Amino acid sequence: MATTTTARGQKAAATRKRNATRKSATATKANAKRTAASTKTTARRVSSAASAESQVRTTQVQQIAERAVLVPVGASLLARDNLVSTVKGIATKYRSRASLEREIKRYERRGATARNRFERQVRRTRTQFERELRQRRHRVEKLVSNTSDRITSVA
Repeated sequence: MATTTTARGQKAAATRKRNATRKSATATKANAKRTAASTKTTARRVSSAASAESQVRTTQVQQIAERAVLVPVGASLLARDNLVSTVKGIATKYRSRASLEREIKRYERRGATARNRFERQVRRTRTQFERELRQRRHRVEKLVSNTSDRITSVA
């Protein structure tokens, strides 16, 4: 009986070993499949990340190019609008001879006022300068007089 048990035990051990080998082979195949799938997923992620990054850069370059074109166009349109409004304002203001003469008189009065203000400022500055000059001259003369008095009294 010992032999039978041993034979049975050996048979069971062999079966277990075979099953373990099959299981490990199956597990290895499954692991390999999982690894391949994970590698594909990672590759897709990396490729999609690179693709997304390249799209972002493309968008940025496109925006810069648009700006380079749109800024001068916008500036020239703004200048044109300002010029048109200025010309319209001038045309409205000087539509008749009377309004033109009124504006010319206004400018003349403004010029005369500015000239008078400037002349007053020049007179005020000149007067101030002359007063300071007289004061300095008086101080110097007084100093010279005192010094000459001292010299003559010592001598």
